[in-house]
Amino acid sequence: MRRYGLDELDAAAALLRAGGVLAYPTEAVYGLGCDPHDRTAFERLFALKQRPPTQGVLLIAAEFAQVERYVDRAAVPAAAMARAEASWPGPHTWIFPRSAEVPAWVAGAHAGIALRVTAHAPAAALCRAFGGALVSTSANPHGVPPARSAMDAAAYFGEALDGLLEAPVGGQTSPTTIRDVLTGAIIRA
Repeated sequence: MRRYGLDELDAAAALLRAGGVLAYPTEAVYGLGCDPHDRTAFERLFALKQRPPTQGVLLIAAEFAQVERYVDRAAVPAAAMARAEASWPGPHTWIFPRSAEVPAWVAGAHAGIALRVTAHAPAAALCRAFGGALVSTSANPHGVPPARSAMDAAAYFGEALDGLLEAPVGGQTSPTTIRDVLTGAIIRA
């Protein structure tokens, strides 16, 4: 496993573009990420987590432009879109009707796609260095508490992980709330 500091974001992004799976800090916990369009990397990430493939993952981005193509804009009323955009960047994840741009493996058995434009500086910087949205799912084997530090992520996955971005998590005490953009309903508190 290669360890990266915040001064090595370009190298971490290159690892992601080359099909690597990287653990990185988010608002509350460490996440596992990969290129959402790289099915082999995605399958390796799910194998690391021991997660059923029917469960989807969310995509994290530095700005809305990085996730806009994944949204079926015609299915989202302007008021709903405005509500989501007003909450970003920030620790708010919204489930949108998905466009054809979303790889089927990312959505799993879900009709929508969960998206977040993060305000957490290290995660946003990683997305900018990568040049797009990244898969973001908690860094832990399925059913085990999420990693809250680089040390926890390394302990869970060791050398099976391709890379680890060492930086602090944000100030949130629990993973972000997930809401349905059309109804406002809370899917995960």
